[in-house]
Amino acid sequence: MDAPLRLAVIGLGYWGKNVARSFAAAARARLEVLCDADPARLAAQRKLYPQARAVQHWHEVLADPAIDAVAIVTPAPAHHAMVREALLAGKHVFVEKPLTLTSAHAEELVELAEHTGRKLMVGHVFEFHPAVEYMKEQIDSGLLGDIHYMYCQRLNLGIVRSEENAFWSLAPHDVSMILRLFGGEPCEVAAHGAAFLQPGIEDVVFSTLRFADGRAAHIHVSWLDPHKERRVVVVGSRRMLVFDDMQPAEKIRVFDKGVEAAAEPPIGMPAINVRHGDIHIPHISGAAPLDLETQHFVDAVLDDFIPRSDGRSGLRVVRVLEEAARQLEAARGECGREPEGDVKETRDHHVRR
Repeated sequence: MDAPLRLAVIGLGYWGKNVARSFAAAARARLEVLCDADPARLAAQRKLYPQARAVQHWHEVLADPAIDAVAIVTPAPAHHAMVREALLAGKHVFVEKPLTLTSAHAEELVELAEHTGRKLMVGHVFEFHPAVEYMKEQIDSGLLGDIHYMYCQRLNLGIVRSEENAFWSLAPHDVSMILRLFGGEPCEVAAHGAAFLQPGIEDVVFSTLRFADGRAAHIHVSWLDPHKERRVVVVGSRRMLVFDDMQPAEKIRVFDKGVEAAAEPPIGMPAINVRHGDIHIPHISGAAPLDLETQHFVDAVLDDFIPRSDGRSGLRVVRVLEEAARQLEAARGECGREPEGDVKETRDHHVRR
């Protein structure tokens, strides 16, 4: 396509404003319409992009034949219905994470996008972070050796949400990174959490993903923590890598450290040797991940290629989130039950003492 991609952004809240700014600056794109149900919010954004029309009802956007693509930046419960209607209206769709709240709905949207021939891309912005790209290169090249495990920490004091728990709110970023870096889906997902502020809404969650080849990944998310942390650690047999997104510079450090088994250790000496080497700090591009992501969507539509974080990628993430949610819900029920048999007797014995 030689003409620019004509875009509408639906939802201009906290993140939607950033998405609108990014698409407005994207090459070969033209921000045509701003849509939000809040008149004040809409008017404020309209001042920034006077070339764009302002509408309050998203159905007006879908009915406009001049719009090629829509960016849906609304609460997750609305994603399924809105993306479905947008695809049926013939629009290419960029939708914020998560794609949907169930894998069944996600599968439906993936099939619908393929049936209609429209692009469907999910806003897993960290898949476009230059640091994550560097990590992917290091893993795939074998420079880190065999990957044993990785873990992600996404912690802060706030923002506390009431419509979803900390895992649904924060973990999609980490799940999408793990699946991209490991190049596959886990064969097992375990999740445990605790709700301290609101009943049934976990403020902190610990999850472990195990893969068929033996690798493992751990996720710790919380909006009830004294530290703000955005950290990913990858442990390989030859080297170890740390991505600390809270650092203004030097976000990546590669540690030439490892543990090696001695072939024929001398008598009395350990069979496992710990090796310490240098620390390498590579230069990482300062390009904004959101700008790289939105440009990728525009290019995918105009140049007709499958987006990196396409609908199937979004579906894989939803499967992990869904299984974690199932386990968290089951744990709530288990913890609320009265213990039985020897367990109850042992507890009562300690209480009496």
